[in-house]
Amino acid sequence: MRYIKYLFLAALAIILICVALANRGMVTLNTLPEGVAGIPGMGPFALSIDLPLYVVIFIGIAAGLLIGFVWEYLREIKHRAMASRKTREAKELEREVKRLKAQKHEGKDEVLAMLDEAS
Repeated sequence: MRYIKYLFLAALAIILICVALANRGMVTLNTLPEGVAGIPGMGPFALSIDLPLYVVIFIGIAAGLLIGFVWEYLREIKHRAMASRKTREAKELEREVKRLKAQKHEGKDEVLAMLDEAS
């Protein structure tokens, strides 16, 4: 299984290197469109930077993965809370059963209590 993992990572690395080599051209990344950037007061928000296209592609992929992970984490909070609550309830019920069994077998011979518990 470990070799399959390494094979997959090597294939992914080769694909990413090919994408990077094929998209080395520089592109300008703007935070605001030109029309909006010309509005008074919007100047501090109008930034632009020149980056290779493959960097923009990889940043987009990373941002998409990050947004997806956060979205899934927020979606599953209620499920994790319910599972935690159910686990806590199960432990409490197990303690209650042990306590009740101890009360039931109180004063009995230990061997008879074990036989009664097994049946």
